[in-house]
Amino acid sequence: MGTDGMRWGDLSDNNNEMGHVLIIMLLEWLLVLFIAYCTYEAGSSRSGDRRSPFFFLKKFEKKHSASFRKPSLQRHGSKVYVQLEKLDVIQEREKVEQSLLEHDMSHAIVCDNLKKVYPGRDGNPGKSVVRGLSLALSQGECFGMLGPNGAGKTSFINMMIGLIKPSSGTAYVQGLDITTNMDQIYANMGVCPQHDLLWETLTGREHLLFYGRLKNLKGFTLTQAVEESLKSVDLFNGGVADKQAGKYSGGMKRRLSVAISLIGDPKVVYMDEPSTGLDPASRNNLWNVVKRAKQNRTIILTTHSMEEAEHLCDRLGIFVDGNLQCVGNPKELKGRYGGSYVFTMTTSSNHEVDIENLVKDLSLNANKIYQITGTQKFELPKKAIKIADVFRAVENAKSRFQVQAWGLADTTLEDVFIKVAREAQPFDVLS
Repeated sequence: MGTDGMRWGDLSDNNNEMGHVLIIMLLEWLLVLFIAYCTYEAGSSRSGDRRSPFFFLKKFEKKHSASFRKPSLQRHGSKVYVQLEKLDVIQEREKVEQSLLEHDMSHAIVCDNLKKVYPGRDGNPGKSVVRGLSLALSQGECFGMLGPNGAGKTSFINMMIGLIKPSSGTAYVQGLDITTNMDQIYANMGVCPQHDLLWETLTGREHLLFYGRLKNLKGFTLTQAVEESLKSVDLFNGGVADKQAGKYSGGMKRRLSVAISLIGDPKVVYMDEPSTGLDPASRNNLWNVVKRAKQNRTIILTTHSMEEAEHLCDRLGIFVDGNLQCVGNPKELKGRYGGSYVFTMTTSSNHEVDIENLVKDLSLNANKIYQITGTQKFELPKKAIKIADVFRAVENAKSRFQVQAWGLADTTLEDVFIKVAREAQPFDVLS
């Protein structure tokens, strides 16, 4: 091209073909950029599963609503199990479908057939931890999730807060889809995780200042919100607020985590076993904080304390092996699954037969559940007896032999939990 080199005008010269070369380089750059993006999306996984390199094609797939069948067959490894859904779970699913069909915005949280399957490794089959959860929660409702260890409660919360992605299905928080709009959801969400995520070198006040700024609080509003949060969880007095979190006790760390979840007035709050490690006084104080907080927000709370669930939650769901087994308020669940009274009487060992005869006179369907040296316990079906008849029978027994102690107890929420968990064991129908 001579000593002057190339000029922009020379690109149109067919003799050098440099215009074509630059066009090819540009197209190659766009193509490689697209391939790099797909490879990154397929390779980066926070949940242990991998996205397909062709994930972008899913946007063009036609969405079909999942058909509802009762009972359903679920495969786990080489076995198939029958899963029978209870009427209350069916009604909850229908409520979700109706809410989505009518675009009802009165529910702060709507879970639509949410599923999570962790992929199998080393030849092992995949593990299903959440199996088709459908749930609709209203504003101002505290929903308690009960279940044994490994039931899938924490995995469900991790999906809702964006730590892991659902395998199928989705959920809507304030009308926003958790699979596509988590950035907007974060602004109105609070989380108290199962394990405290705190910086040991920061004080309690500094933690709340940091999270308050994340919620877009500034100036006097931020300072006031921090002080109110510290007072609500009893971390304000005695210089505790300005002590490093690494020097806090386990209970103090839990209270700080709860305060962090509530700062900034989030509309949806997730609390994963918030009262773990608290003494009775601190736990009662925490319960009061949660009861005040649920007035204008939706709270999902997991716990192993039946007392806490009954005290705080408007509705409860018992979660076993990834399935929602039942849902309702504590009184409904005790009435539905607790169909018996527990009758206890203690006498001398010589009159044990007399107690058995007394119970048989009350109900032929009574079931002895405990016996040791004069003390016996029986389950009496509620529909078969009247409480007045029990008192009358005990007074008659006192006139014939000595009764050292006796009692009649209603079914507790713990009894309901144990009964539902036992009945929810998978029924093996095919090996």
